[in-house]
Amino acid sequence: MKLYQSNASPNSRRVRIFLAEKGISMPIVPVDLGAREQFSDAYAAINPRRVVPTLVLDDGTAIGEVPAILRYLEEIHPEPPLLGVTPKNKALVAMWERRAELEGFAAAMEAVRNAVPALKNRAIAGPHDYEQIPALIERSRKRVINFYADFNTRLADVPLVAGDSFSVADITAIVTVDFATKAAGLPIADEHTALKRWYDLISARASMGA
Repeated sequence: MKLYQSNASPNSRRVRIFLAEKGISMPIVPVDLGAREQFSDAYAAINPRRVVPTLVLDDGTAIGEVPAILRYLEEIHPEPPLLGVTPKNKALVAMWERRAELEGFAAAMEAVRNAVPALKNRAIAGPHDYEQIPALIERSRKRVINFYADFNTRLADVPLVAGDSFSVADITAIVTVDFATKAAGLPIADEHTALKRWYDLISARASMGA
């Protein structure tokens, strides 16, 4: 297996952290997003959506989309479990990871892609061009702020996003916070003490440097 990815891509970071938590090593193939390498014919043949990351299996099968990549890796390397163990736990992990992705990650991405001049005509990642919509920026920033507040409420009751065990929900949530802080200028507010407690705890894990 090998992973096509970019260090500039928060989605790629989600997979790198997952690999580090699992202790999985594989060749990493860098894709230079700044040079628009994702739009090359060679990469388009691997992933027609022209986004990163992409996991390529030994038989040449290409798996795109982060949840699909993580599902495959969990199936072939089940320990430690990061997508849940019992049916209820798996459902809770999936629910909270989905909420982090929709309410936080997607909102932060929308705020950035509609604001950065270098992404003109590239407001949505993928093979097609889409004009930026400046009016979406403030709404997206508000969505991120609400995400922080909602997850602060959640983390006031549980130690980790999906409950008691570290999971992919924590990975997506912390990548969201880091991306929103660095790329959108939206750090965790001081009043969100539970979220800050969780953030400090997760940030100390060795995998976060992946």
